[in-house]
Amino acid sequence: MGKAPGAAGLVGRLLRAPLRQFIRLPRIPESPILPASLWSNEDLDPTPPEKRTWTWVNYVTFYWGLSFGNWTLGSTMVGLGLNWWESILVIFASQFISSIAMFFNSRCASVYHLGYPVVARSVFGMWGSFYVVAARAMLAVIWYGIQLYSGASFVGVMLRCIFGDLYTGIPNHIPESVGITSAGMLSFFLFWLVHFPFCAFRPYQLRGFFWFKGIVMCVSCFGLFIFCMANTKANVGAVYTGTVTADKAWFIMQSINAGMGNTASLITNQPDIARWSKTKTGAMWSQVISNPIAVTLSASLGILSTAAINNTWGLEVPLWNPWDLLSAILDRYWTSGARAGIFFCAFCWMISILGTNIAANMIPFGSDVTLLMPKIFTIPRGQYLVEFLAFAICPWKILASASVFTTFLAGYGLFMASVVAIMIADYWVLTKGNVYVGWLYDPSKNNKHYYYHGGWNIQGYIAYLAGIALPFAGFVGTLGASVSEAAYHLGQLGWLISFITSFVVYCALCLVWPTRNQRLIKDSAPQWEEAEKDDFLATEGDLGSTIYTRKL
Repeated sequence: MGKAPGAAGLVGRLLRAPLRQFIRLPRIPESPILPASLWSNEDLDPTPPEKRTWTWVNYVTFYWGLSFGNWTLGSTMVGLGLNWWESILVIFASQFISSIAMFFNSRCASVYHLGYPVVARSVFGMWGSFYVVAARAMLAVIWYGIQLYSGASFVGVMLRCIFGDLYTGIPNHIPESVGITSAGMLSFFLFWLVHFPFCAFRPYQLRGFFWFKGIVMCVSCFGLFIFCMANTKANVGAVYTGTVTADKAWFIMQSINAGMGNTASLITNQPDIARWSKTKTGAMWSQVISNPIAVTLSASLGILSTAAINNTWGLEVPLWNPWDLLSAILDRYWTSGARAGIFFCAFCWMISILGTNIAANMIPFGSDVTLLMPKIFTIPRGQYLVEFLAFAICPWKILASASVFTTFLAGYGLFMASVVAIMIADYWVLTKGNVYVGWLYDPSKNNKHYYYHGGWNIQGYIAYLAGIALPFAGFVGTLGASVSEAAYHLGQLGWLISFITSFVVYCALCLVWPTRNQRLIKDSAPQWEEAEKDDFLATEGDLGSTIYTRKL
């Protein structure tokens, strides 16, 4: 007889099987469009009707909650030299223009219920889409980490409210060169944990959370504003006086461009949000109304509150960041009531950054990796991946020691502006809103609509390069290179110039050199969005098979 295993051996056997199951990823459900395909999975396919759960009301609350936390946007405008009322007008103008761009970029997804990666296939080609998707995914990882670090500041305020000196007095065992303290690392880790359960959900399952976010942000912002006004007897003084005396029109355009940078990622990400809409217009008009009003109102509250506190408390450096303002209130009013109020306010701001991070970075990354590795990743799996990657990049180190890199991130929007311009031009101007969904899953040369030139839309990439060429020198100038004054000014208008240039170049180029897809549409002369009404053929070129599916 063999020797009986000891206790350690039995425990090892019991643990090995569950561990193997944990490490082994569950198999992704096969696509109903193309089973066993490398170009399709449940999140790349059109959203089925049962998951189209967002109404226009959900989109209003989503954009209101997402936009109402822009307390510090006024500091950007004041820093550029505008006075308080010029800043408010410029903020509204920039957000209205952003909302128009979001309006147009959400239409394709609202009609065909496709996410950004598959919409990119229809415009840039079956292989050409990989670049614009990978570029957005890399940016999402970095911004996800930075938002984690920002939200950790509010967690720190909350811990201070509860534990006082027990938190602030935590001994620091991390070198100063790292850019974070032991107490800060604790806050960061706790905020990272708060994100973790949300990784399991797709956007259509988060309607209630975004409702909650919109409500608590209104309460928090107005509550903090009322406190600042009551505490200072509304001593806003002259608020902020402008410092721009010459070329004001130029500075206003620069400020509008800076304000649009605040929503550049949201403009790009529209398909990933709009695909869950019940109707074709639910995701369109809702944000045109809610986004400009919410951003402008919250930024106005930030301008007035900061001015009042600065004038009354005699501060040399205005407290634009809300976590600095909350900490300053605690320094002056260390009472149980003040601590409770500040805790609630910090909690609401934490929820705001959590929601922004989910919408602007977590969901886009999860969507992007489904295109890059469709047999491995769904949207939830991709969201878990970015959760760990954002910790691994050590965002505190980036912010502490790489000012040039953070400047690069701030200007990166000009690269995505060209992508958005080409997507809008292709859908609204050149293809009459017709997207032949079945062909978006065929990577073979037989794909007459979206294979283009070896899988790349050459016309699209020419327009893309033209769009980033004009402001690129000025963008490099912001990173420290020596450039001319004219180039520097073009860089300051990066998003606007990139968008307009790529839009015009792509439309003009395709008029004289249309893509094969555009020629086919011109020859067949379909009506506006006629393809949405048709059943479609989903073909798998590599397998040499064709699968007929009904319209979803």
